[in-house]
Amino acid sequence: MIRTTQYTMHPKSTTTLLFRLRSSDSSVVAKPLADSIPSREQAGADSDQVPVSLLALRSDDHIFGNPNANVLIIEYSDPECPFCKKFHEPMLQVMAQYGKSGDVAWVYRHFPLDLIHSKARKESEAMECANELGGNDAFWKYVEKLFAITPANNGLDAAQLPIIAAGLGLDVAKFNACLSSGKYAERVQKDYESGGNVGVGGTPYSVVWNRKTGKQEPIEGALPFAGVKNILEKVLSAK
Repeated sequence: MIRTTQYTMHPKSTTTLLFRLRSSDSSVVAKPLADSIPSREQAGADSDQVPVSLLALRSDDHIFGNPNANVLIIEYSDPECPFCKKFHEPMLQVMAQYGKSGDVAWVYRHFPLDLIHSKARKESEAMECANELGGNDAFWKYVEKLFAITPANNGLDAAQLPIIAAGLGLDVAKFNACLSSGKYAERVQKDYESGGNVGVGGTPYSVVWNRKTGKQEPIEGALPFAGVKNILEKVLSAK
């Protein structure tokens, strides 16, 4: 039997994503947010704005483009989400057009939907291992390759994770040791908790933030390039 689980995309929006959940996966339980994490309202958010403290770049953030860019597109993503896979190509187009000037940067944060994608969290850890062994460039290449080959919806064979690493020229023995250690589980969870505070309920979910003017706009779901461009232009032109 196939059951459908609904995730609200934004606390102030009626937009939703529908995910299909196989009954055989019913034992997989999403890892809850820590009880001590404040809500967006407790963190000081109003009805429209995410607290700047949640969006501000951290030293361990993964940044595609200029880290000093005025505008950041902060994406919360799940590597087994078909919509995230679909959204990756428009974002590459965005960076090809806007990233070269240094005005726009793309930030990737992990938000594995454990309830329906039990493999996503370990795949997120694999991205972190790629970063450890090859730096930021290897991280983004690993993300791109994973999205290129995964069938999505929990369909990627875990045996592919070291194969991707090998294709990027990373030390496979060190990669496997890193991945099996679980050393980046806490790092992935930190992003997940950040996303919960931001208001993420489904993936992909992004916030376009102009650090100079304070203007924010959400990107809910896998918009095509034209849709992302429209939102980005609005934020870029904000006074």
